[in-house]
Amino acid sequence: MADGMKFGVDALVELLKAAGEPTRLRLLALLAAGDLTVTDLTDILGQSQPRISRHLKLLTEAGLIDRYQEGAWAYFRLKRDGDAAGLVNTLLAATNENDAVLLRDSERLAAVKRARAERAQEYFKRNASEWDELRRLHVDDTAVETKLLELVGPKVVDALLDLGTGTGRILQLLQNSYRRATGIDASRDMLAVARANLDKAGVLKASVRHGDILNLPLDANEYDVVIIHQVLHFLVQPELALAEASRMLKPGGRLVIIDLAPHALEYLRDEHAHVRLGFSRQTMAEWLAKYGLTVEQTVDLPPDDAASKGLTVTIWLARQGGEITAEQISDTSVVKGEQENGD
Repeated sequence: MADGMKFGVDALVELLKAAGEPTRLRLLALLAAGDLTVTDLTDILGQSQPRISRHLKLLTEAGLIDRYQEGAWAYFRLKRDGDAAGLVNTLLAATNENDAVLLRDSERLAAVKRARAERAQEYFKRNASEWDELRRLHVDDTAVETKLLELVGPKVVDALLDLGTGTGRILQLLQNSYRRATGIDASRDMLAVARANLDKAGVLKASVRHGDILNLPLDANEYDVVIIHQVLHFLVQPELALAEASRMLKPGGRLVIIDLAPHALEYLRDEHAHVRLGFSRQTMAEWLAKYGLTVEQTVDLPPDDAASKGLTVTIWLARQGGEITAEQISDTSVVKGEQENGD
């Protein structure tokens, strides 16, 4: 048993009862490989939905798995934190990976994930041309990601939250920076893409779920780092999203915002649903200060062709707590050129 786990006799017996049944142990093994629905689990195990639902209810009540709703679908995932999660990991580590039943379950799980990936890829193909057009307007994604990695730093944090996770790219990019992560998106189609991408990349410590960025279905003060990547310009009241992000942060936690500097490409409103044409450094700093966040660094990434009318990507790094200063509002690090954006 892992170091630090301690249970009373009654509590330990109840946990072992919950896990110590063939179907429930198989369910735990499957959920260790990612979030799944009752339908997924029914297809894999070949058992009736009421039977699977009953086993999942018992595991949930025992605190071994979590359940969350996504529209009409209920998803289940293995608990990642706490002594009960440690006990499950110990039990699963003791199973024989060549067991015929578990091998068969694994093969059926792979089939379910392949079908999920095919559906996600079809959606991605339908929208790829629009995303490609937007990418051509600003600096290469590699430059943005490199700077993001630099700002987040090498220290591993306990919990990371990606708001507007989209394809799940940020969860993959930062997978070595967190022990657990959650991605939130309002589009169920994009969540399907994100799940498929996380499956393909083998990122098991991150999960994604449906949610409204203005009313997050999460407990407050739980995250060390919150990321908002290219989301705010789609919102009528982006400052409300900042309020929710601030609520999610632990004391001293960091918020990273990646969005567009002010620009004049009006056609983006009609053709790509942009509500805001970028954000000035002063406006963003004032919003962040309102919700108890202090800007620590601001970085501009101009388009590759400085002479073009492309878009400058701005990254703000802010921390929960502290006082904002005039110097922090005006300070900007300009990367790949000396371009300045007017406020």
